[in-house]
Amino acid sequence: MSRIPAVAVKRRTCTFAVALALGALTLAPLAAQAQAAYPNKPVTIIVPFSAGGTTDILARVVGQSMSRDLGQPVIVDNRAGAGGNIGAQAVARAAPDGYTLVMGTVGTHAINASLYAKMPFDPVKDFVPIARVAAVPNLLVAHPAQPYKNVKELIAYAKANPGKVTVANSGVGTSIHLSAELFKHMAGVDVQNVAYRGSAPALNDLVGGHTAIMFDNMPSAIGFVRAGKLRPLAVTTANRSQALPDVPTVAEAGVPGFEATSWFGLLAPAKTPAPVVARLNASVLKALADPEVKKKLMEQGAEPLGGTPEQFAAFIGAESAKWGKVVKQSGASAQ
Repeated sequence: MSRIPAVAVKRRTCTFAVALALGALTLAPLAAQAQAAYPNKPVTIIVPFSAGGTTDILARVVGQSMSRDLGQPVIVDNRAGAGGNIGAQAVARAAPDGYTLVMGTVGTHAINASLYAKMPFDPVKDFVPIARVAAVPNLLVAHPAQPYKNVKELIAYAKANPGKVTVANSGVGTSIHLSAELFKHMAGVDVQNVAYRGSAPALNDLVGGHTAIMFDNMPSAIGFVRAGKLRPLAVTTANRSQALPDVPTVAEAGVPGFEATSWFGLLAPAKTPAPVVARLNASVLKALADPEVKKKLMEQGAEPLGGTPEQFAAFIGAESAKWGKVVKQSGASAQ
């Protein structure tokens, strides 16, 4: 058997090393070029709740503006279920290329980790924050046929009729659900929670008179209020909303110290390249600065936010600690 000279082996080894180095040099610009060309196809925003709810409304308003800025269609994909976990999980498992995002909420990224015994994703490790989009008050509304016209009358009625007041919510663990739990705890009343797969079906049943009250995100409930189909009792924020200035806060209407705010923001799968995250952040901020977008959000009772990915990450950490205490106090849990 012939032997390959050592010099030839060395030459071949050197040639192979040079080829690898040249290959790496070739691939590096290609990867950078791919990121620089982002996006070159449609971007999908997964909304982890049903169509017609606040998360959906915000995604469509902001997504439409982002589409013009990015030069690509921004598609809204509704995937409801498990308090938002189904849709959020889909994004956690998606390719980290910036083409699949989630409109995260206080529920999916601050509440559910304390509420569910087993989570299908890590709300911190499996995502990279892009930007906060908006904060909204929850609006306590009642069917017009109900005998109470304000919070004090509601509390008196609930105490006189324990378990008879039904409270619709958009799913176990959402801020809508926990606002009701917080109200129960602070007002000392016994009301019956009824969970739905999203805000829209819960509102439809409330308007139909199948349930009595609801703590809903203002953007999805305000239209029914303005149409006279629901009676507004209070907003859950510390201050009154500019969208409904005549409606008192829960705190001033009879439950001192009560406050609950919902928030929404875009996130991408973990390991999404930093240049792509920066491009998306810039697009969100441009959308929120657009006078027409701001007008649409504020008319719905939403406050445009924005900020950097780092600020959003720190905010999520603080919110997780805050709502974890509320979940513990309420005794709420989900499977």
